[in-house]
Amino acid sequence: MTAPACCVPPKAPSDFRAAAAVFKALSNPNRLLIVDALGAGERCVADLTALVGLDMSTVSNHLAVLRNVGIVKDDRRGTQVFYSLRKPCLLNLFCCLDEFHGVEG
Repeated sequence: MTAPACCVPPKAPSDFRAAAAVFKALSNPNRLLIVDALGAGERCVADLTALVGLDMSTVSNHLAVLRNVGIVKDDRRGTQVFYSLRKPCLLNLFCCLDEFHGVEG
């Protein structure tokens, strides 16, 4: 059985390490909430802070983790920083994960 074209397996161990870093960054529920919110479009830090219900420095730290692995990108405009998803296809993973919700092993 061959893998679908969209799911070509990585060819090098470094690819697995990079994927693991992305999954590690997504392993926090607050970061998942941020990524989900950014799926609807860019948002400023203040909006994300209100959405997540954490203080601005904590949200900024979460955004830094997501930015460092390439999940989000930032756009500075004056005194505000707007964030958006670097690869919106990441939301496909969320659709897949929804299928696991409620599945008992």
